[in-house]
Amino acid sequence: MTIKRYRATKDSTITDAFRSNLTVRGVSGNMGASDILEVFSIYAQASSASLEASRALMEFPVDSIKLDRDNGDIPASGSVNFFLRVFNAKHSETLPRNFTLLVGAISGTTDPEWYWDEGRGLDMEEYTDEHPVNWISASTTTAWVNQGGDFYTSSYVPGTNLPPYTQNFDVGTEDLQIDITSLVEEWLTGEENPLTDHVRRNHGLGIMLTGSQESSAQTFFTKRFFARTSEFFYKRPIIEARWDSSIPDDHDNFFLSSSLVSGEDNLNTIFLYNSVRGQLKNIPNLTDDEIFVSVYSSLSDTASPITLPVGGGVVSNNDINVTGGLTTTTGIYSASFAYTGSATTIYPVWHDGSTQLHTGSAITVQSFESSNFNPNPKYVTAMPNLRPVYSNDEVARFRLTTRQKDWSPTIYTVATSEVENEIVEKAFYRVFRTIDGLEVIGYGTGSTQHTLMSYDKEGNYFDLDMSLFERDFAYAFQFVYFVNGKYVEQPETFKFRVE
Repeated sequence: MTIKRYRATKDSTITDAFRSNLTVRGVSGNMGASDILEVFSIYAQASSASLEASRALMEFPVDSIKLDRDNGDIPASGSVNFFLRVFNAKHSETLPRNFTLLVGAISGTTDPEWYWDEGRGLDMEEYTDEHPVNWISASTTTAWVNQGGDFYTSSYVPGTNLPPYTQNFDVGTEDLQIDITSLVEEWLTGEENPLTDHVRRNHGLGIMLTGSQESSAQTFFTKRFFARTSEFFYKRPIIEARWDSSIPDDHDNFFLSSSLVSGEDNLNTIFLYNSVRGQLKNIPNLTDDEIFVSVYSSLSDTASPITLPVGGGVVSNNDINVTGGLTTTTGIYSASFAYTGSATTIYPVWHDGSTQLHTGSAITVQSFESSNFNPNPKYVTAMPNLRPVYSNDEVARFRLTTRQKDWSPTIYTVATSEVENEIVEKAFYRVFRTIDGLEVIGYGTGSTQHTLMSYDKEGNYFDLDMSLFERDFAYAFQFVYFVNGKYVEQPETFKFRVE
């Protein structure tokens, strides 16, 4: 899995806006049960210098994120990014343009029992549902220290306060999407000592116009977002964890070192998967999870590897010995090295320095080749293990088979060989809902590479948590391959249903 989503557990709007009589402010109004969140500021509506504002609050299950990390379902700090995603709600009223929203963590108090109450109010016009949370009070027993909510909005100092964020909106209809990794990591640290570490304790966050815009002689009216109670499943506020969990196993994509390519491209990475009764588990009694790979040109009794420095390197002999280690995934070990030997078939043997642990199958060494024409490969893609229906509570593995489109077998080839399965080193997927084309998961081709597919000797593959999808709808996969320096979207789509 490379994506997990955590939906808001509570949200509400708070405001000090005037009611329609322009004399009484709705500071006690609660909107916790509304399916819409509002952010605005109004200048000079009740008088020549009157100011009104509205802010959105929301809280997320950081304890669930911590549990997933403890269980190994998301990576450790530094290997995962967390994005706050809040979705625009279209409306027919005046929409602000060219404005900036501030996202600040709610500070709370030193009281370990402090919380803010979502409430059950619905009235977003006259603010007559008078309950906390509201502009004045966080709960029935506790008022805000500062009316309008207490937030960390100053420069981030780890251990002292939490990071604020901003996003600019040019048109006004944009969704809010901000990388809040530092904030989530602080919250996760606070989960380690929730009773004493009040600075890092998760109380959610507020979304508001910047202080200068809230107090300016200009009206920004009205930015609306969908709330957690929205009927639209994919429009509810979420924190989305993204990371690159791809495994580039070069067992069947192994190349001889060449001056035609860079040092990085000359490296081959091979993997050992320690499967114990169907479950990946770490090999016990390894020192610092370190493992060795001896690579032989044959498996005869006289074959001897050559020992290299830790980390491996480029070699000029048939036989090598490199050091590998445990990846971020339990039970999976890898080793990377370049090979310049003369043998066209080599054999990896994994060991702990004294005891042989596993002998891998033969690796065929391929060669990089240049050509006298400009290649423009096109591919045909299939998903042989795609099922028509998936359960909403499973994690499914999907495999691709890919061949070049202009593959032309001879009679001999048809009679004796299977179609060669091409490995695409940079292949990404997206998922959309078929009924309306709504994109559920976009191509993760940016810095997080969160939809980059793994590959092994059987081709490209990826795992997907099906709980990301709303049940009783049909969806489709589409793929993009990075070919000749550009992303090329493949024409095929593959449909499935989630129930």
